[in-house]
Parts: sequence; C-alpha cells; structure tokens
Amino acid sequence: MSTIRQIEGGVTAARGFMAAGTEAGIKYKGRRDMALIFSTAPCVTAGTFTSNVMKAAPVIWDKDIVEKSPFAQAVVVNSGIANACTGKQGMDCCRAEAECAGLALGIPAEAVFVASTGVIGMQLPKDRLEAGIRKLAANKAESVEAGLDAAKAIMTTDTVPKQIAVSFTVGGKDVTLGGMCKGSGMIHPNMCTMLAFLTTDVKISKEMLQKALREDVVDSFNMISIDGDTSTNDTLLVLANGLAGNEEISSEGEEYEAFCQALHYVTTYMAKKLAGDGEGATALIESRVIGAATKEDARILAKSVICSSLTKAAVFGHDANFGRMLCALGYSGVAFDPENVDLYFQGVSGKIQVFGNGQACDYSEEDAARIISEPEVTILADMHMGDEEATAWGCDLSYDYVKINADYRS
Repeated sequence: MSTIRQIEGGVTAARGFMAAGTEAGIKYKGRRDMALIFSTAPCVTAGTFTSNVMKAAPVIWDKDIVEKSPFAQAVVVNSGIANACTGKQGMDCCRAEAECAGLALGIPAEAVFVASTGVIGMQLPKDRLEAGIRKLAANKAESVEAGLDAAKAIMTTDTVPKQIAVSFTVGGKDVTLGGMCKGSGMIHPNMCTMLAFLTTDVKISKEMLQKALREDVVDSFNMISIDGDTSTNDTLLVLANGLAGNEEISSEGEEYEAFCQALHYVTTYMAKKLAGDGEGATALIESRVIGAATKEDARILAKSVICSSLTKAAVFGHDANFGRMLCALGYSGVAFDPENVDLYFQGVSGKIQVFGNGQACDYSEEDAARIISEPEVTILADMHMGDEEATAWGCDLSYDYVKINADYRS
C-alpha cells in the first residue's frame, strides 16, 4: 500500500489548483468572507450533501451539478449568510453567482459550484457577492498562502482555519490530495459535514470517485457531532483534475485502495478538527467501541456516547461520571449485556478502567478526573460481543456554546 505523507498546504497543494480569499462585506466587516477554488483543467466531481429536508439553495445547485454536469472547475464560497430558506430568490442568486464566476474565469456557469454558510433566512447581497467574485478571480494563485486565505475566508464561528494536504503514489506517479473545511456549530452530519472541499490531481473516473466518497463518509464525517443539529447547508465536494498523469482509476484494485486510504486519512483528520473546534469547546472527545457484534452496532454505540449532552457536560466539568456514558450506550438501541461491558477512560496520562462486570471498578477518582481533564479524551467501551469496532468524535458542552448561539444573528 502507498505511503501517505502529510505535506504543507490545503486546496492548492495538488497540481493545477488555485485559490483566493477576499473581503466582500457579505455580513462581516473587516475580515475575509469569500473564497474561490479554481482548477486550470476540467475536473470530474463527487459530492455528498445534507439529509435535512430543508436544503439550502447552494446544496440544490451543487447536487444538480454533480449529477448532471460533465465537469466542474470552480467553487465559490461565502460565509456570513447561508442562503437557506430563501425561496426562488435564493436559487436565482446561485445562478447569478455561477454566471458571474463563469464569466470571470472563462468557464461555463454549469462548471461552478457555489456554497454558503452563516445565518439562515437572510438573502445574499447580490452586488457585493458579484464584486467579491471578480476580486477572487483576479487574485487567485497557486500558493500555500492563497489556500490558507481561502480556508480562513469560509470560517464563521470557527476559531482556527482547517486544512490538510497529503502526497501518495498511484500507478508509479506521485499524486496529491488536499482539502479545507469549516464547521463549529450545527454539526451532526448525516451525509457529510458543514462545508468541506477536497482537490486532487489524481486521474479517476467519476463513478469510482463517487463510490470512494460515499463509502468513506460513513466512518469519517458521519461519525462526528457537536450539538446534534444537522445543517441545512452540509456539503462535501471533491474535484479531481487528473493532472498527475496516472493511468485512470476506473475499477477497484490496488490503485483504488491507495486513493481510498489517502481519502480516509484526509477526511478523518478534517472531521476530528471540526469536532475539536466545536463552539465553546475545551476538549475533543473520542468515543471508541470495540467488541461489537456488527459494524453498524459499533457505529451506533460510539456515536450515542459523543451525542450525549450529559457526557459532554461531564467532560467539560472534568467529572469522571461514567454513568453518563453507560446511559448513552444503553439507550442507543443496540442490544447488549450490561454485565459484560468494560468501560475505560484514556488519555496521554494513562488508561483507567472505571466499569466492568456490571459495577464500578476499584479505581482512583483523582486519576480518572485527571484523564478526563485533558484536551483530548478517549472513552473506550468493550462490548465483548464480536470483533467489530468504530470510532466517533465530538466535544464537550460549555457555557460558551449557549452564549455563542444565543447571539449568533447579532
């Protein structure tokens, strides 16, 4: 299997990809709020989108492009206003964005993805949006800095930009996969997560790219939750321009597996960054379930723990209250023997068993509290029912989460 090497950068790391970020005054003042990703060559594309019935206008636009357009070359993103619950005017705005970008970049409007994040129910200011697009097109560059500018421009309540790039080998050719994402609240993906964009120079068929993405999100983005709310705008897009020059990946096999391995490395990295940067969060919570009867049981159990508000509050309070986690396992809907579950807390300072044989273990409360006070905490449950396992990621629930969301529109 190809060795995966993490390298500098994000969406501009792969051959032929350019990016830009700019200040357009969409909602914020004095900060970047629009981003562009552009490929010098046409790309095959794949995408996954929110399962929320209330889909934002850009989700509908992008889904149509993935399904019907022969290629795409650009993504235009704005932060501040979500263009969700905006009716016909919202869809008209998507087309106007794509047409403006297409004119500025010399590509068809049907080759332009659009994405938005921010306040629901507000209409986008079309004049500022189009002025921003023209600035982005004029300032696009292949540099690492340009990719970082784009990653910063799509942030809302995120505290840090989120990007990654990796290099690996396919068919004897060095290929690159990079990405950026944003998301800090309204995160409970059920197809993908808030906004995430991946770029690669690998040559791969559209069918195999979509298959790889669809199967990957089940164990990456779909295994995170910050607050249990599935966004109206969840969008994950992959653009592959084929400039690495490898023989096209058109079927399963060693080269396809190498790509899938790299894809999972990138998506898992990004998913954890999203979970750890939840609104008001002070800790990343990893819930790992082993010994489950089926893979699906393991996923359900692991996610139930990180979705529990009581578990999240206990971690924030540095309270080693294992009853919260056992309760979440118990109401998950998965049948298991409570007398045969082992529960552990694990961190950089050690690992401690807190429950087993149907009762609390003889452990140091001080040691358990120290582990659960760390910035990254693992809750490990061994179900002793089989060989399947799964991991989910979330964050603690702090006072600041309520403060941030009580004032989000102001």
